[in-house]
Amino acid sequence: MNKAEVLKEIIKQRRSIFPKDYSDTEISQEILDEILHSATLAPNHKRTKPWRFKTFRGEEKAKLALEMQSIYKSTQPETLFLEKKYNDIGFKINKADTVVSIVVNFSGMVPEWEEIAAVSMAVQNMYLTCTANNIGCYWSSPKIVDHLKESLIIEENQKCLGFLYMGNMD
Repeated sequence: MNKAEVLKEIIKQRRSIFPKDYSDTEISQEILDEILHSATLAPNHKRTKPWRFKTFRGEEKAKLALEMQSIYKSTQPETLFLEKKYNDIGFKINKADTVVSIVVNFSGMVPEWEEIAAVSMAVQNMYLTCTANNIGCYWSSPKIVDHLKESLIIEENQKCLGFLYMGNMD
């Protein structure tokens, strides 16, 4: 296959794969580095590189799960609280091998939509690299990310756009 055919095949195979379908095997650091590096190759106007990614693995990931569950519980009125949703938040994070926070950094040099678009292209590059490496992933943007400003160290000119969940597939 030539490069264009390989690329078309990867694009056709790209899907959101959810944590329930991830295996318990770890993503190698080499592949994780490749996935994150591919994000940095996204086009961005005036080279602002507006993406800010933080990876969560192991104990840090378990803390994130507990924090997000706690936020969900504290922000939901008792009448709207769903035990299943609360449990699902923890399950998804803990079942994923790696969770990456997706944050846009607004430089003020270009319109905000351009920097959001650049971050979205960076995430698409990660999706395609995951697909090429048989890694499942999906981008989730739950409303509760707005409450993570302190733990994600989100500055005034930044906004969290969600999380990319990743895991090996059987």
